[in-house]
Amino acid sequence: MTERNFRLDACLAPEVSAGVVRPEWIDVNGHMNVAWYLLAFDEGIDGLWNSFGLTDAYRDATGSSTFAVESHVRYLNELMRDEPFVVHAQIIAYDDKRLHQYQYLFSSVTGKLSATCEWLHLHVDLRSRRVAPWPQLLADNIAAHPCSLVASGPPAGTGRAMHIAAPTGPAEQRSR
Repeated sequence: MTERNFRLDACLAPEVSAGVVRPEWIDVNGHMNVAWYLLAFDEGIDGLWNSFGLTDAYRDATGSSTFAVESHVRYLNELMRDEPFVVHAQIIAYDDKRLHQYQYLFSSVTGKLSATCEWLHLHVDLRSRRVAPWPQLLADNIAAHPCSLVASGPPAGTGRAMHIAAPTGPAEQRSR
């Protein structure tokens, strides 16, 4: 099964957020604009963080948070005006300061996978603006979280790079 045909009922990763495509999110092509997919995924990050204790109260008490340092969105099937959706998240890997996650955005109407987003996050001390280790409680919660336990391995779309296999242009490589 290709990832474009991956369905909500086959997803083992837990749900982290849900929403509805708002009228102002529709672009000139009559579907959800690319910018709003990132917002939907970002709200999923908040849901994931809250589920293992990285809450507003945690940030206020510790002066620590996370920064996203890389993301890659793939658009697979359209979402339309007023269409409900859900975001599910899977942790691919983590270490003492970083977390690599993969999110799935599904239409709640069709069950089709609409988009994916792969992220790399750093745990950061907001006072020094430097990367800092996860505190033990958060590290334990990440390790025990259901999206860390998905046994199916990394999704097919993980680590993909953009390229054209047989480009017809530009005609020559330009030096920089």
